[in-house]
Amino acid sequence: MTRASIYEDAVAFVRALRAASLTLGIDQAETFARALSLVDPLSRRELYFAARASLLTRREDAPVFDAVFESFWHAREAGQPQKAPLAPRHDAKPLHRTALATFMSEKAQPTAPEVEISDEVRATNDAERLQTKDFSELTAEERSQVARAVAELRLRPAMRSSRRQVRSRRGTKLDMRRVLRAASRRGGAAISLVYQARKIKRRPLVVLADISGSMELYTRVLLQFFHTLTQVHGLCETFVFGTRVTSITAALRLRDIDTAIDAAAGEIVDLAGGTRIGESLHSWNRLHAPRVLRRGAVVIIVSDGWERGDAGQLATELERIRARCHRIIWLNPLLGRASYEPLAAGMAAALPLIDDFLPLNNLQSVTSLSRHLATLPTRKGGPHVQHVQSKRIRS
Repeated sequence: MTRASIYEDAVAFVRALRAASLTLGIDQAETFARALSLVDPLSRRELYFAARASLLTRREDAPVFDAVFESFWHAREAGQPQKAPLAPRHDAKPLHRTALATFMSEKAQPTAPEVEISDEVRATNDAERLQTKDFSELTAEERSQVARAVAELRLRPAMRSSRRQVRSRRGTKLDMRRVLRAASRRGGAAISLVYQARKIKRRPLVVLADISGSMELYTRVLLQFFHTLTQVHGLCETFVFGTRVTSITAALRLRDIDTAIDAAAGEIVDLAGGTRIGESLHSWNRLHAPRVLRRGAVVIIVSDGWERGDAGQLATELERIRARCHRIIWLNPLLGRASYEPLAAGMAAALPLIDDFLPLNNLQSVTSLSRHLATLPTRKGGPHVQHVQSKRIRS
């Protein structure tokens, strides 16, 4: 087997892994190719180490990887007289499976030049962990990565069906005006039928975000998400509250995200303070609701439900909002924790009055929220999504 043919086999091996449902990127394939230049490709043991370290990213994929490796390379070497060594998983003595960089350093000669090999596996694992890491646990560097990821989200707006009728091939109602107009031009014969349907338009979004002390660790990332939502959706009004209500819509409409966040922070006077959700919603209902709750708006409330005021007032104000909007979605960062139970007085009072109770504590939950908004029913009275952890909530 020549070195040129081993590279051709390496490409075919990557394709075989993909056919076995393993997700492999181009960077991983390039890393495998570079590894082959640093090992003896005719040694099954060294080939296995190089392939495993550069192509295997998830521990649960190891059995599939080993099966494909054994089957693929055994078939390639079946016609050769020498007996191929067994893969390391069949060795009599357990082997310490090192990372690619460590294995290459073991094989290198003392006089060999140093070769820098990026740890593609670690980068992939870090990206996967960042998807599920709680916003409150992010480092400064991770917050920057999350901000870039949030800004690149492809958010799809919620839609609604208006009263206006427009021409539609899939409509079920005849457009009699167009039918009669066309018939009059043909001597009264209705040769073709024209149908119409309700026009589909973007549904307004109204965001009410808790920026009290208990939400402080989530506030920065959430403001970045609301900025992206405002830039993409357009019909989005954003308010923040702790002990008073502040509109930050104008600030979030600034295109530059850093400028927008700084402008929004400059308008907030009760950041990381106390929280009175019921009083804040009462003030919002009196001052802002008549203007923004129109055309079937979806109201998104972001809060952990820690109410220092009257929980009964919170329920009363939610009932008023519910009567005027299309849907109420409550996003609770604490809901992402496995041990969380909505026992706080404010959260317990709000649960019967909201339509969707969802987490918003990491990138994965942000992506899920985007998909959820895009699949909301276009008309009021559509199905409600089951609350996350509904069994625990009912208990």
